[in-house]
Amino acid sequence: MAENRGTGGFVRIGSRKFELPRSRLLRIVIGSLLILFGIFGFLPIVGFWMIPLGLLVLSIDIPAVRRWRRRVAVWFARKYPGTAAKLRITGKNNHYNNAARNKEGSP
Repeated sequence: MAENRGTGGFVRIGSRKFELPRSRLLRIVIGSLLILFGIFGFLPIVGFWMIPLGLLVLSIDIPAVRRWRRRVAVWFARKYPGTAAKLRITGKNNHYNNAARNKEGSP
């Protein structure tokens, strides 16, 4: 999943983390290029795997893509709970759950 928008952030795929540049413009260019080259997936080197990766990178900075990614994550967690647990994909919005936990735990 994509996290930590303000500081450049990173993309987590399974248990691996990939750091992204701090520049918003550079992240948008990287995501767009991944999608563009992913369209030519039938060619050697590039592949269709680049399209979802590009969308994942774009979801850090573009709210419409972020909402789409979140809907897919929630759907996947509900449809395949065992696999989602192994991949650490939750069907809940962690940001709001963490905020609620912090309020409950504070005096």
